[in-house]
Amino acid sequence: MALIPSVSVPGPRRVVSLDLDAPLPELVADETGSSALVVGYRGGFPVTTLDVLLTDDPADARRAVEPLVAQTADAPAPDAGDVVRDEDLPLISVVVSTIVARIETITTLLGVLEQLDYPRYEVIIVDNRVKVPEHDLLPGILEGHNVRLVVERRPGCSAGRNAGVAAAKGEVIAFTDDDVRISPQWLRMIGSRFVREPSLSAVTGLILPEELSTPAQIWYEAYYGGFSGERTFEPVTIVPEDAPGAMRHARVSAIAPDGTVRKHFAVYGIGGYGAGANWAVRASAFRAAGGFDPVLGAGVPARGGEDLAIFIDILWGGGRIGFEPKAVVHHTHRQDLEGLHHQLHSNGVGFTALMCALIAKDRRHLAALTRLMPIAAKVKLKQLVTRLAGKRDAAPETVTEASTTRIPRSLAYHEFRGFPAGPAAYFRSRRFWRDVEEGRFRP
Repeated sequence: MALIPSVSVPGPRRVVSLDLDAPLPELVADETGSSALVVGYRGGFPVTTLDVLLTDDPADARRAVEPLVAQTADAPAPDAGDVVRDEDLPLISVVVSTIVARIETITTLLGVLEQLDYPRYEVIIVDNRVKVPEHDLLPGILEGHNVRLVVERRPGCSAGRNAGVAAAKGEVIAFTDDDVRISPQWLRMIGSRFVREPSLSAVTGLILPEELSTPAQIWYEAYYGGFSGERTFEPVTIVPEDAPGAMRHARVSAIAPDGTVRKHFAVYGIGGYGAGANWAVRASAFRAAGGFDPVLGAGVPARGGEDLAIFIDILWGGGRIGFEPKAVVHHTHRQDLEGLHHQLHSNGVGFTALMCALIAKDRRHLAALTRLMPIAAKVKLKQLVTRLAGKRDAAPETVTEASTTRIPRSLAYHEFRGFPAGPAAYFRSRRFWRDVEEGRFRP
């Protein structure tokens, strides 16, 4: 049963893209919202965000936004001399697995995918529906678009994506979902990062909200501080701290372009730097990691964790992952509270199911997780207390009334109650997938 929020319900919040190199526009409250998430851009790429309370006086918003101009003045501008030539960019296969639940967003996505600023790429749409309705809209949606259709009737997003990769021709495979809007430079930023850093196995990108029209969407942003973690706009390279294949300490470092170590963290926290809606991998590294684990992910009892599993596998094997904030997609969050509760519960289930999957694959994870358990328990307890208090994990440096949105306790309740359910869900998922492979599964 869904818990009723015990906090005030926020009104719609505008998502405003602001060119910090241009005169600031007049921002005032109107019927579209009395607050805004301002995304500041320099040189055509996002460099910062700020929650701003809007009033009838545009001077109030201007005073709040003006510090962003000074704070980001030193943000590195695009260097024309550092542009990767088209002929040096790899062929990229874009794989989108769908169960065709969101017709409007799929249509929008297909239109954008045809207009990407990239010389050589292909688009593969995977029809991952277990059953096709009598009146099937997908053929009509795809008609006239330059895409390849792959059919994978076995359930689960992992199975769908694996089928897409099996059909792909690209040296690099890029993944996104059917509920995002892709920036035109998305592939160019991914391909360029691979060329500049040949040692990278994978590249993750930045995920911004497409809209914050409903309370559930606003609460989701406030709950995580961003789609996959506290949002950052600095490119880093995630590097294992142990020798390749010997992750005894299971720790990695986030290294900035100047060589400075920005962060040390356990490999299991890689979700703060990426999610399945926006990432790419060398086809060779994907095969070496064994692809997506079909026992994990949406569409099977384990519910999630398939993207984090392959990130961890890459790092565990000595690979490097680059976080590239110029590779941007805009995600449409769940619009209703019930859907948000379900998503957060699935996140909790999926995370501990993932831990079980990692241990089953390599028993060294058990030793690493046991060693890290006291620290993780302390962090999770602090996180639970903070979230039950209706606060986000980390307050932004510049606090405005709009950024102090109170979060319903029900969000933490649904996520944290999912953690103990994960191990049982993992074993159900293993049995489920065994039935699928042996032909006993009936939708």
